[in-house]
Amino acid sequence: MSGKQIGGLDRPRHDGFADTDWFSPVKSSAATATAVLDDDFRAWRSEFPDYDYDAGFSASLSITDHDVRHALGPQADEIMAFAGVDVDELIRLINAETTVLPALPALPDEVASGPKPLKAEDDKPAPGLITAVKRWKSTFLKATIAAVLVTLTGGGAAAIAMNNTVTVDVDGHTREVSTYADTVGEILEEEGIEVGQHDSLSPSPSAEIADDGKIVLQRGRQLHLTVDGEQRDHWVRATTVGEALRQVNAPVAGAWISAGRDVQVPLDGMAVEIKTPKSITLFDGGSAPTQLTTTAVTVQELLDQHNLALGPQDAVLPGADLKLTTGAEIRISRTGVTVINQAEPVEPPLQTVEDPELAKGKELVVDPGTPGERIATYRITEKNGKVIKREEIGSKETRAPLPRIVKVGTKQPPQPLISDGAVWDRLAHCEATGNWAINTGNGYYGGLQFNKSTWDAYGGDQYAAYPHQATREQQIAIATKVRDARDGYSAWPHCSSKLGLPR
Repeated sequence: MSGKQIGGLDRPRHDGFADTDWFSPVKSSAATATAVLDDDFRAWRSEFPDYDYDAGFSASLSITDHDVRHALGPQADEIMAFAGVDVDELIRLINAETTVLPALPALPDEVASGPKPLKAEDDKPAPGLITAVKRWKSTFLKATIAAVLVTLTGGGAAAIAMNNTVTVDVDGHTREVSTYADTVGEILEEEGIEVGQHDSLSPSPSAEIADDGKIVLQRGRQLHLTVDGEQRDHWVRATTVGEALRQVNAPVAGAWISAGRDVQVPLDGMAVEIKTPKSITLFDGGSAPTQLTTTAVTVQELLDQHNLALGPQDAVLPGADLKLTTGAEIRISRTGVTVINQAEPVEPPLQTVEDPELAKGKELVVDPGTPGERIATYRITEKNGKVIKREEIGSKETRAPLPRIVKVGTKQPPQPLISDGAVWDRLAHCEATGNWAINTGNGYYGGLQFNKSTWDAYGGDQYAAYPHQATREQQIAIATKVRDARDGYSAWPHCSSKLGLPR
């Protein structure tokens, strides 16, 4: 290929220039000595950071076509056309105009220790030398090419064309950067952006990126999530609480959340608490059961939510520290003690007056009396709405009652005439061991064991209210009426049969 430039710039040919020996400075005339870079070039040169070994450059000790095209990137042909130079001419100009070359970094021992062959026995370059050459090309070649292009074009347009514009998106915040870097990792290093262990990066750090490319970095954030008292830690790539909870599939429907969903999650993470809804049944004292939906985690929290205070003798089952779950039944036992003052009537006292004209056993109310009034003080204990204890602890009479006056007869009734007294004595001995005043409480009274209804039916109440209060003769008189009415002693079946009396 001809060394003549293509385009409108006529420059002397550089015939006779050999490839540069990278280990010795190139000797040149003053005309091609070190050029004084203008301000534009110094600005462009600052765009080129020092990179480590780049596998994209060749291992050749000379600058190759591949090296130039790799340094210029996808727009290599366009840039060279703009500068009016082909790849061979550009290589010649680089070799000619680079008068002082940087020292090769970290020369391999086999080179630095003294003169040795630069080829291995199989006619390949020494491995350590290959590494050094590639590292040198990666570090300085782009800047050298930029300097040559500035000289050719008289400005920076061609060098600027080597600069890629890349969009960097970090957690949704984007900015455009201009760079001469080739890979994602190099661009991030230029921008001072470090990729953490839990971050997501696309494309990968080693991926090459062209003009108008986009790099997306999502930072990892630690979410300390507590759900109904149980804590778990998650790594999320979200900037808001709502998105973080969605990423971990948190139970948020109807739940109480400690932070709003639009709250930003800091890069160093944050803690979020969730309380899920639960359907429970509440039994409060003697009140009807209530169906509730609550986000409370424990029974105590439920009581606090509904302002349900417990008295000193109240109890809640199960305990206040129990964690709530759907379907739980909470029972509050209310035990309260109150002291009340209550107005009560006072019964008139009974005043009896004996009346000898009134038959014995008879009473006659002369004056019903007038009730009084008092204020009684009670201590009342209730459990679940029911009084379980009522204790009078004091009283005060506010109005005295007037007595109830009753006449009590003392006149003895005439003793009836009886017959067959011996037979009745035998029957009384069988029925009540002969005790005419016996009252065992079994509903039968006296020596002949009358019940109250029979006694009254046959006129016994003219003698006494109850048979055992009457005399022997009076009881026999009523018994005689019963025997005659029934034609025998059938009213006393057992003893009459035992004594052989007619029934």
